Amino acid sequence: PQQPRHSDYHEELVQLQYKIVVLGDGAVGKTSICMRFTEDHFAQRYKQTVGLDFFIKNLVLPGDIHIALQIWDIGGQSVGSKMIRNYIFGAHAILLVYDITAYESFQNLDEWLHLVTQTFPAEQMPLLALIGNKKDLQHIRSVRLENHYTLVEKHQMSSHFMSAKAGDAVHSCFFKIAADLSNVVLTHQDVDGTSKVIEAQIVNHPQNDPSQPQVVIKETNSRCLIQ
Repeated sequence: PQQPRHSDYHEELVQLQYKIVVLGDGAVGKTSICMRFTEDHFAQRYKQTVGLDFFIKNLVLPGDIHIALQIWDIGGQSVGSKMIRNYIFGAHAILLVYDITAYESFQNLDEWLHLVTQTFPAEQMPLLALIGNKKDLQHIRSVRLENHYTLVEKHQMSSHFMSAKAGDAVHSCFFKIAADLSNVVLTHQDVDGTSKVIEAQIVNHPQNDPSQPQVVIKETNSRCLIQ
């Protein structure tokens, strides 16, 4: 049989794969964040995620490090599900998302965090990131910044604010998390190259049937632009 070329073999060796789990209440924008990052679009109509959806994103970090991110978008109603620990088990990073205009979504992160701490031993805790979504609605913010940063410090999380609707800071967040997992140091120029603001478009999608949970796998590619 034909042997793989050395370049192909080398590329296969350096590809890293990470499981990223996105948690938080319904309607905080988890799916919108995933779709903005993987597909560069925003759906105006809200569609509840039933169970979970999968997204796959391939990207390249400085040093020609190839990364495959498997993103698990967990439905907000799954917090009481018997399957929730199976969903989050084995995660390399967990993104805890709240809506900056909905204080209850921030309060309920305690319950999501409890699930995480009950699933992982302290020495195997995944990277945690706190994400305040809908930063385009700063004028009606209901979660104070000091509350956000207090939670970040308490649980040693990375801190992010973004707008899935505008595309603001979504890409840079995921690139930073991928770099942290890969022990790759990004310069400000690297991060700036991934920050994209994209005009929102109206996209209609069929509704999920609640009686038939769906798993959707979507794969896209991206490259970190280094000047």
